[in-house]
Amino acid sequence: MGGLGAIGVPGLVIILVIVLIVFGPRKLPEIGGAVGKTFAEFKKSTKGLMEDDDDSVKKVEKKSDVS
Repeated sequence: MGGLGAIGVPGLVIILVIVLIVFGPRKLPEIGGAVGKTFAEFKKSTKGLMEDDDDSVKKVEKKSDVS
């Protein structure tokens, strides 16, 4: 089970320090805002996909009930 949860707090601190060194403190708020918007869009799109899957499952269940 990989993913973002496997990084942990020390890993996130190291990543933050590297980003701070590479981009500098003035660009950090812009980068944070862009990352936040990206995660928000990702969450919105995955929520839409999950709702679509739920709708298709409900349609299949209704068809099986009718038969």
